[in-house]
This record gives sequence, C-alpha cells and structure tokens, in this order.
Amino acid sequence: MAGNSADRVLRPEAAAPTNPLANALRALAMDAVQAANSGHPGAPMGMAEMAVALWTRHLKHDPRDPRWPDRDRFVLSNGHASMLLYALLHLSGYDLPVEDLKRFRQLHSRTPGHPEVGVTPGVETTTGPLGQGLANAVGMALAERLLADEFNRDGHAIVDHRTYVFVGDGCLMEGISHEACSFAGTQKLHKLVALYDDNGISIDGAVAGWFGDDTAMRFRAYGWHVIGPVDGHDVDAVDAALAQAHAQSAAPTLILCRTAIGRGSPGREGTARSHGEPLGADEIAATRAALGWTSLPFEVPAAVRQSFSAVDRGAAASADWRRRFEAYRAAHPALAAEFERRMAGDLPRDWRETELTVLAQFGTARDSVASRKASQMTLAALAQRVPELLGGSADLTGSNLTDFPGGGTVRGGQPGGRHISHGVREFGMAAALNGMALHGGYIPYGGTFLTFSDYSRNAIRMAALMKQRVIHVFTHDSIALGEDGPTHQAVEHAASLRLIPGLDVWRPGDIAETACAWLAALAERERPTALLLSRQNLPAQARSAEQVIAIRRGGYVLRENAQARVTLIATGSELQLAVAAAEVLAGQGVPARVVSLPSTTVFDRQDAAWRSAVLGTVPRVAVEAGVTLFWAHYGCARVIGVDRFGESAPGPQVCAALGLTVDAVVQAALAVSDVKELAHGR
Repeated sequence: MAGNSADRVLRPEAAAPTNPLANALRALAMDAVQAANSGHPGAPMGMAEMAVALWTRHLKHDPRDPRWPDRDRFVLSNGHASMLLYALLHLSGYDLPVEDLKRFRQLHSRTPGHPEVGVTPGVETTTGPLGQGLANAVGMALAERLLADEFNRDGHAIVDHRTYVFVGDGCLMEGISHEACSFAGTQKLHKLVALYDDNGISIDGAVAGWFGDDTAMRFRAYGWHVIGPVDGHDVDAVDAALAQAHAQSAAPTLILCRTAIGRGSPGREGTARSHGEPLGADEIAATRAALGWTSLPFEVPAAVRQSFSAVDRGAAASADWRRRFEAYRAAHPALAAEFERRMAGDLPRDWRETELTVLAQFGTARDSVASRKASQMTLAALAQRVPELLGGSADLTGSNLTDFPGGGTVRGGQPGGRHISHGVREFGMAAALNGMALHGGYIPYGGTFLTFSDYSRNAIRMAALMKQRVIHVFTHDSIALGEDGPTHQAVEHAASLRLIPGLDVWRPGDIAETACAWLAALAERERPTALLLSRQNLPAQARSAEQVIAIRRGGYVLRENAQARVTLIATGSELQLAVAAAEVLAGQGVPARVVSLPSTTVFDRQDAAWRSAVLGTVPRVAVEAGVTLFWAHYGCARVIGVDRFGESAPGPQVCAALGLTVDAVVQAALAVSDVKELAHGR
C-alpha cells in the first residue's frame, strides 16, 4: 500500500510520461470526459502504461471477432475508468470509431459511463460497483480451468487462455474482494492475473487514513503469487512482471503497480480532483504541453494507431486457434460439437425431450417433499442431460440441497467437478457466478438461505442488468423454517427480489411447480432466476396435464369454480392453505377459486387475456408468508401475510402465532365474498 497523509500522492521516482501510446490513452480520456463534461479522467491517465504493456504485448484478442472462444478475458474492475477501456478498444481496432468516443456518456451511445457488456464490442462484463469485476474475473478464470479439464485432450489444448483484471484501491477496500480473492487462491487459479493500480488516492483524498492494509502480505496469505511493487508508469517493468506471472503455474498473480492518478496533469496529478471531474480546458492545455502532445482533440497520430492495432495479430491468433480446433474436431467430433454448442449458449438438442421427461416424472408426482428437496430431485434428473449445469453453495450444501449424484466437488489443483463449495461467501459467490455465465460454457447456479440474498443482492442485480443466465437457489424461504428465528426467516425478501427488473422469481408450491421452475430457468437465455424454496414438506397438488403445462406461465387456475364468490391467490408453501381454505369455504356454501402464482414476474409478462382469465372478476384474497404491500399489485381485497419479523419456535407454532393459517384465509374470504364483483380483471 502506498500513500501518505497529504492531500496529494505523487510518484517522484517515475520518469516523465513520454510513451506515445500511453499518452494517446491519456489524451483520449481527457478529451472525452471534457466533451461530456462528466467522467473520471484520473484513473485512465494513471493506468495508461499498465494498459499499453498488457494490450500491446500480452493480451490475446481479435478485434474483428470479439467473441472468439479462446481469447483472453480483460476486466476493468474499477469501471469508472471506462474511457481507458474505450480508448483501448478504439485504438486496437474494434468496431468503436472515434464518433463513439465523442458521444461518451450520452443517451444511447456505445460508450456509457461505466462499461456495459452487450453495449460495446470487446467489453466482457459490466463494471462500476467496485470489487465485483474482480469477482467476475475469478468466475471467468474458474470457468476456463473447468472447461479445459473437460474438453482438452492430449495434443489439443482448445481451452487455454488467461483472465486479466485491473483493480483499484476501491475494489480492494470492498469486502467482496476478500471473498473472491480468498476463494481464487484456494482454487489455485494460476491463469488469473490482477494488476493493482496502487495510486494511494480515492474520492476523499489520500487513502492512508482509511486503507492501511499491507496488500502484498494480504494476497500472499490468500495463496497468491505477488509481484512488485513495480513502477506502473514503466511499460517495460509492467511487461516483465506479466511475463513473470505467466511463468508460474501454481497460483493466481497480483502485480502491484505504483502509479499516480491523473499522471501528466501538472495541476491535478496525484490529487482526488483528477478522479471524478473534467480537468477543464486550461488544465488540459497544460497537460498537453507537459506531455508534448500536439494532436487536436480526439486525433491520434497514424504511427501510434499502427502500433496499437491488434487487427493483424488478433486475426492470426484466432485463425491459428480455428485451425487447431478443426484438427480437434477431426480427432474428437462429438467433443467439438458439444464445445461449440455450449459456448453458443444453446441447450442440448434433445432439450424438448428433457422437458417432457422431467414433466412426466414430476408433473403428476404425489410426493410430499420440501421444495428444496424437489429442487434436488429435479437437478438429479437435469444434470444427466444438461452437462453445462455447474452448481454450488455458500457452505450450505446439506441445507440448500444443491448437489446431485455424480457431480463431484470442484477443488483447487484437482481436475473436474460440477459442484463448488464457495464457503461462507454469498456476495463473492453470486458475482463469480456472473463471471462463469459471462465466460460461456456453463449455466451456473448457487445456493444459500433466502434471507442471505441481501448479501448477494447487488450481484443479482448485475446479472439482471447483464441479462445473464444465472440461477440462485434460495432455501428456507419463510417464517416456517422455525427455530432459527427472525435472523434467518425471510419476510420482505420475495417482494424485494421481484422489484429487480429482468429477474425471474419463482416460489413453487409443490414438486411439480419446482420442476417447472427449473425448466423455465434453464430456458431463459437472457434472464437470471431466483428459486425460493421451502425447508418444510409441501403436499403435492392434483393437476390436469393442461394445468401442469400452464405452470410455465407463472400463474394459473388450480381450482376453478364457475359459481365462485372469491378467488384465493397463493404462492409457495401457502398454496396448501388456499386449497384447504377453499374446501372449508365450500362446506360453508361459499364457492371459491384457487389461483397459484408461483412466479409473479413470469405471470406479469403474459398477455392481458391470460392474466384476466386467471385472476377472474370476483374479489381476491392473497396469502403469502411475506410482506403484504406487494399484493395491491393484483387488486386484492384482503391479504394474509407477514408484516413483522418472526419468532424462534417450531415452524407450525410461528405460523399460527403470526396468523398464517387456514382459518385466517377462510375468515378473510368470508369478509369479502359478498363484495360486488370486480369490474375489470388486471
């Protein structure tokens, strides 16, 4: 760790910034931030030589084929330095012309404020929330290693690439960095290389007052190979450090690069003011003079462009890989076809047969099991037919039931395995899952208790933002878990997760709905999914074949009644309460319909006719073991739910004490059953 108590942290030992490639990056960053009147020029200026060393001397990539499977992955974890990445992509020859740089941070531009995967060619992951890019990189490196174990054969190394990540002080201050880097060290991910921009400055000033870690010793304790500190403004020094990182094969590598934020700016170098605001016209002019940079804004000399271009060497590298892949195909045709399918993100060709098999096995099953157990049973059936399923748990495998027969545990230094013990690292796990999905070749899932989804939440949000197929298995989903008490009993979590745009949330009510939830999650290529599962056993409900199929629509009529005076709506473990209440009401002369909404997010995407037919026109009563405010969304006249924290006691006692009972549903239904029919369904 470098830094001092002053407001300015300089690197007087570094030579003047004369490298023309690095200065081109500085100039483009200054120009774009100034044009936008918004952004972060300091980090791009400080990391310029680090980027030149990596991108022009080591990074294996093809600007004309950004999705080439065996490219190296580059992650800018300190995503506020986005103009560094955009300048690199532009100068390397990606489809990112200078006009896009001029539209930095503008509406619908391909150069948003923080890098966004799917928006800008060459961007591997969306970064900005500090530390998560580092954890994404860990997931990518693990995916590379496991794919290599699975597909490489003697004489055919078709999976053989590295993952590089730039990190800053903020990334390493975030707790997720500890989770991710401890895990990476244990897994011995030797093709992971992190370059630390050690500039000693954050938004509040010199970091020495709040970040006094010995970073080198910290990472050595994780089991990492640590190089440096090196002069981060010396391209040759960073180049040599990268070569040293490549020479070892036992651990991930951290390269400590001593830098000055805003390098080259006479008035802002080494200060927090260079971090998050434009330098201003006068300071830019002074910086250009100090750098000897005479080109006009957004202009780069042809010789510099030529030195930066990766078009020819990238095309040669990818062409060589494709030649080798064809030799692999000739020797191992089935493996080659499987690799291509998985990297394309396609489900197996017999997926429809798999769906039918799973529905036949579980759609009419009469087992009374917890939905977490139903999930494991479904996994056991799916894992045999979907080899890209890669699971794990945050030290709760025996509770989440995320393992399956023949899966095997993923361990550092040992090949293979399909189930990862993430340890007690919920946030790190969730972000690593995102990295695995982004890398390609796997559909990752991970388990923990629903209440601990709060630890994972921002990574779940990022998965939704990035449209990644990641599956979260959240068990122990309500107060019914019992004795562990309110610290572990989810109350607000289902409603809260449903607020995340693009996230599908399933809370299945029995074995059939659980199986359908898994099928839906796997079929959604551009959505993450959260499965909310019970600890306690749930009775299987009788259904017709048509109703089993309707489960996939997120909401359907489980019990229809043409004379109904009330509709009972339920999710998850409360579905049994609604069914039982309907039977009691029938005995009292009050006919009722029962609607199951295992996934409100999926149901809300159905056409209006389906939603109206399911919800009906009579008064509605909802029952769910969670906060009640959510159900106003469906025009419910009454809601039986939980608007307080739970209690420590056996589950049935807690539910009874908090009013989550059949009688409570019956009384609510009686209270509204004579209300005038609704004029319109939702």
